[in-house]
Order: sequence, then C-alpha cells, then structure tokens
Amino acid sequence: MTQITLEVQNADGKVQATSSDHGQAHLAYERPYEPGDEIILRSENKNVFMVIQLDDAMGPAFIYLTGNEYRFIIPFGEKKISYSPKSFMGELHALTARLATEDEINTYKNMALNVYDQHENETCHPHAFANVETRGESVFAARNAINGNTLNSSHGKWPFESWGINQREDAEITINFGRLVEIDKVALTLRADFPHDNYWERVTLTFSDGSNQTAELVKTHLPQTILLEPKKVEWVTLKELIKSDDPSPFPALTQIEVFGREATK
Repeated sequence: MTQITLEVQNADGKVQATSSDHGQAHLAYERPYEPGDEIILRSENKNVFMVIQLDDAMGPAFIYLTGNEYRFIIPFGEKKISYSPKSFMGELHALTARLATEDEINTYKNMALNVYDQHENETCHPHAFANVETRGESVFAARNAINGNTLNSSHGKWPFESWGINQREDAEITINFGRLVEIDKVALTLRADFPHDNYWERVTLTFSDGSNQTAELVKTHLPQTILLEPKKVEWVTLKELIKSDDPSPFPALTQIEVFGREATK
C-alpha cells in the first residue's frame, strides 16, 4: 500500500515533526506555527486520490495528487485574513491524510472543491488560477472560488473572500482538475454585496475538449446552475464576463462548483 507522510518544516527547511504510515498519515503538531512554516504532504506514488485535512479548524478535501509532494505554506499576515481566524492557531494541531476509498472516488460530487489550494500549488488538484486578482490581495485570490465557502453578502476578509477581477474586462479563471473528469453541471455563486457589487449578465465557459457554452445570469445571491451536455475534460475556464448596467464597477465570484465524477476510459 502507498506510503503517505505528513511533515512540518520551518523556514530553514528543518523538520519540526513528521509521521508516515501505509495508506494514511496522522500527525499531532504540538507547538505554534511560525512564519515560514510549511506542511509537506508526500506520497510514495504519484496520481493518487486522497482525503486530506491539514488543519482541524478546516474541512477535509478530496484531492488528486499528481506528484509525490505538495507543500502547503502556513498563512500569516495579509495571507491569513482569507482563512478562518481559528485555523492554524494555538499550540496543538491535528493533521491527517489517507488514500480515498473507491466509494469516495466514484461518487458524483463537486469536482472543483479544494479548500487547501494555494498559488504555489502544482500537484494538489483541483487547482484554480486566474489572469487577475484584485490588487494581488489574498481576499480576492482565485483559490477563494473553490474553497467551498458560499457566504456572499459582503466582501473582504473571511468569510467573505472571493475572486476579484480588478475591473478587468478580459478577466478569466481556470479550474484544472489534474486528470480527466466527466462533468454535466456548473454552479456559480456571484458575490452579492449589493449595491457595492455589480453582477455578470452573461458568461462563457470553455473546456479542454475545445467546446464552450455561454450562459445568461441574473442578479441574485443564490447559486445559478448551468447544465451541460456530459463532457470529459481536464479543465474549465470561466471568461468573457459581461457585467450589467448597474452603476457599480465591482462584479466578483464567490464560488464556482463543477459537478461530475471520474471519467471512465
């Protein structure tokens, strides 16, 4: 069975604590985190499905690890305000990682969800990235749109973090699944801090298979569902965001959910 390791390293790369086991890893880290600390997730094998929980104040995540290692940077300062203030705090932390079960792998679910995504992520999928994030601030980062948090009645620090586009007309965000998945539905939750916010009347989804679909949206705080012909894709991009005539210049995205299951060959 695949050997899995969890480790905490400090800014100098010194190992502070580590735990390794067959098919799982459990680590109790008994000291406060410090700036520069990283959580290291390692797998003996690449391209494995896992369920990880890197902080006990955050939920678990079903992920697909395409490499042997993922390094999660503990957020501090400005980076921290897009996370719950309870996360990564205190002198005792419980970290877990395990191989996913067949039922977890095969079930129909939101394929875009990953609460542990970060800018530097290249191996822990799904991963969100965008061509713009308002002023480079963490509360407007692409990762916020796939963290599972749909609170959208305000904007700024957690729990109202979002993907902000800095008024860019060519703004786009991509969700990379890291493997082939079969999807049939997208749900968009727009940020709805009206009248501060505007909204998009029309958006376009483009897919790795070369297809695209345009959808009309309305002014609402509720999720808006876009039904798709089932398609096998590795990524989806949300682009061509046409805002309404409302006076506000600030449309934004709170959450994108992409529903489906693992693709069969």
